[in-house]
Amino acid sequence: MEPDINPHSGGCHCGAVRFQVRLTDGFQTLRRCSCSYCRMRGAIAVSARLEDIDISQGHDSLTLYQFNTGAAKHYFCKVCGIYTHHQRRSLPTQIGINVACLDGISPFDFAEVLVMDGMAHPSDTGDAPRAMGLLRFHAL
Repeated sequence: MEPDINPHSGGCHCGAVRFQVRLTDGFQTLRRCSCSYCRMRGAIAVSARLEDIDISQGHDSLTLYQFNTGAAKHYFCKVCGIYTHHQRRSLPTQIGINVACLDGISPFDFAEVLVMDGMAHPSDTGDAPRAMGLLRFHAL
């Protein structure tokens, strides 16, 4: 898929939440995380600046989940349960957008997705973010 920083529309599964977002570097920031929460959630995220998302519908349908340090803010539709975005722990001025929530985009559009080592989070270790692997998708 080509890099794309144009505004994207998106939303949750049931349509209660709708948003527009401008990605910071298109799909070049595509990633998954290995922390305990993201490992269970399984979403693929791309980055945007906090000010570059506009919740145009259903702000009252979003619910917040925080854990451990409470620094990251994970948002879900309280109607259908879909994770739409999160404010990042390592860079609170950025958000991660669930690519599956972007209109016309599927996680299966990407042959490879970088997996970041969230178990050794940079905020805990003082080290730079570290990639730990790649997930690959091969269509049959």
